[in-house]
Amino acid sequence: MQSIKVTIMGKQIPLKVSEDEVDNMQRIARFVDEKFRVYRNELSNQPDSTVMILASLSIAEELFEIRSRLQHIENNEAELMDQVNFEIEKLLKDINS
Repeated sequence: MQSIKVTIMGKQIPLKVSEDEVDNMQRIARFVDEKFRVYRNELSNQPDSTVMILASLSIAEELFEIRSRLQHIENNEAELMDQVNFEIEKLLKDINS
């Protein structure tokens, strides 16, 4: 494990991550920090906790939308593979007949 520090909303946060995840975690922290800053600018009269909650909900919403799209793609891919397999089996039966 490697100790790193990331900065979110001006606060340094120490983390321990595996060595192969350092760059990824820093990229994630920059993404979260940017999202929080956007919400901070839009909701300047709200406390930081509210800003962070709303930004976190926005990030989670993006994640859920992407997961849903991925599931839809995977379902379509499975249906297509089933159709291809059916056609191959049909072709093989025709060849063997």
